[in-house]
Parts: sequence; structure tokens; C-alpha cells
Amino acid sequence: MPDRPVIGWDIGGAHVKACLVEDGRVRDIAQWAAPLWQGLAPLDGALAAARARWPGLGGGRHALTMTAEMTDLFPHREAGVTALAAHLAAALGPDIHLYAGSAGWVAPTAAREHWVDIASANWLATAELVARRRPDALLVDIGSTTTDLIPVVGGRPQPAGRSDADRLASGELVYLGVVRTPLCALARRIVFDGRRVNVMNEFFATTADVFRLTGELDGAHDQHPAADNGEKDLAASCERLARMIGRDARDARVRQWRALAGAWRHAMLSEIGRNLGRVVRQADLGDGVPVVGAGAGQFLARILAERCNRPFVPFHALVGTPPAASDWADVCAPSVAVALLFEREAASCGS
Repeated sequence: MPDRPVIGWDIGGAHVKACLVEDGRVRDIAQWAAPLWQGLAPLDGALAAARARWPGLGGGRHALTMTAEMTDLFPHREAGVTALAAHLAAALGPDIHLYAGSAGWVAPTAAREHWVDIASANWLATAELVARRRPDALLVDIGSTTTDLIPVVGGRPQPAGRSDADRLASGELVYLGVVRTPLCALARRIVFDGRRVNVMNEFFATTADVFRLTGELDGAHDQHPAADNGEKDLAASCERLARMIGRDARDARVRQWRALAGAWRHAMLSEIGRNLGRVVRQADLGDGVPVVGAGAGQFLARILAERCNRPFVPFHALVGTPPAASDWADVCAPSVAVALLFEREAASCGS
């Protein structure tokens, strides 16, 4: 009799990501927008969509990691971990295993006891899987909201810090992503039409507008509303960029707005690149160590690898996914990682 499937879950504050593994192989991967700062209803909606996609989900084993405990839905992270664990256990059944890094796999009933290990550990799961496939690597996971820069040395993740607070200090966590980041977070001044101008400190536009104009953002990964809840076409994206510098889209040609998008792109790459340099120096990574790229912004990870003269390996190439799912494996890397890590451990234990 074949083993029951494993579903890996990454419960984020903005998205729910899931990976279906059967007989040790990745079969399908999906992501749903789920703004949990609005409450738990979006999470329930994502779970309902997963049930519709995978009718046998109820009989599966569930491996789970999370970052949603950080949302302002909860008074503090401990409360978030505990509440999410209980909610997911009620929704998915008893066969749930929470990824807790060095503490192993934890039952939902023990979530409060191990909340520090469970909280925001999704990057560690990805890095652990990478370490099993590439003993020396630099994981660069550029997502919709954040960037993780994790050194892997000697077959183990070697972060300078474990918590988000520590990783923000070390440079291993950079709060920039290719969809949801407000542009005013990238620069106080930007070049437009040959002049450096001040930027409006307003939520007028996001990085999704930038990467729509550069043509690098896959529309399937662009799941959240625009800053003004407007359209996501060329004209609307230009209008939002124009507002950032006190103009209207009709004040310039499309090529000028594309050039402005390029300036924002440069600012983002520069900031991530500065932090990447810090991480490389702290970990003393050798010149030949490859960059393993993941996330919706993997295209930027590839560019950073080229700038550092390092080999580039997409995450999906390490895990063996169906061709149709390779892009989603990169975008949803933590969900793939927890599914495969748990499936391997369960197989070794004969469970």
C-alpha cells in the first residue's frame, strides 16, 4: 500500500503556500493570497481552495511552517504561533507536524512550549533542504515581501542569527520583495528624466508596479491588490509610479516611466546586494560557492549571482519537480522543503 501523501504548508501573513508530495515526489504546488492581518477568514479560504484542488487532502500527513504569527492580528508572536497551530489542527485534522528547526517536528498541542523554534522558521526549512543537496551554498530567496540571505556551510545552514530580530541585524533578512514593498521604502530620492528628485512618502505604488514595467514579474505571482486597488495594466502601473514623484502619467512617455522603474529596480538590487556582501563576509563563503535562488523574485537572485561571479542554481533544480511546477517550486520553496524534509524523516522511521 502506498504511503499517505504529505502536504507541506507555509502559512505566511500574505500568502498560503502548499506542496503535495506522493511517494517521495513533488506532484503539485500552489499559492493563494491570504492577508491574515484581516483575520483568519482568508486562511480558511485558502484551505478550502486546497481541499478543492486536492480532494484527498483530509487523509494526508501535514508538515507545516509559518511566518503569519508576526501579523498584527495577534498581540505577540507566542500567541500567534499557538492560535495558528490550534486553528490548523482543527481544520486539517490531527496528523499535523510543525517544523521547529533543531527541536524537530512538534505536535500542535506542544506549540506554546516550542513557539520560539516554530516562529518564522520557513527560511530555515528551505536552507536545511538546500544543505542536504548542496553542502556549501548561499540561499537567496527573494519573495513578494522579504528577502532571505542564508549561508550554508559544511552541509548545515549557518545563519548568524535565528530570530527575525537577529537576522535583521545581521543582514540575513531584508524586508524588500518584488510585489508588496512600498516604493517609498526603497529610496528617499530617485532619478527621473536626468534629475534626482525627492520621493513622496506615501503608499502610492509598490514594487509590483516596477517589475510589471520591467516585464520581470510573472502575472501568476502578482496576487495582491495594487496600492490604489486599481488595475494592474501598463497604464495604471505608470500612473502609480508617477504619483511617487508628484506627477501624472500623462506628463511623460511610457519609456520614461519604464526608465523610472529601472531606477527603482536598481535601488532594490543595491540594497539587497549590500546585505548580501555582509552575509558573505560574515560567513566567509568562498568565491566558488553557488547562489541557490528562490522566490517570486528569483530573477533578481540570478542577477546578484552574476554580479558576484558565482554559479547560479534555481531551487527547483535541487528538488526534482515536474516541469509545469518548477516556477511554483521556486516561489513556494519553504512549503516544498517542509514536505520533503518530513517525508524523508517519516520514511526513515517507517511511519
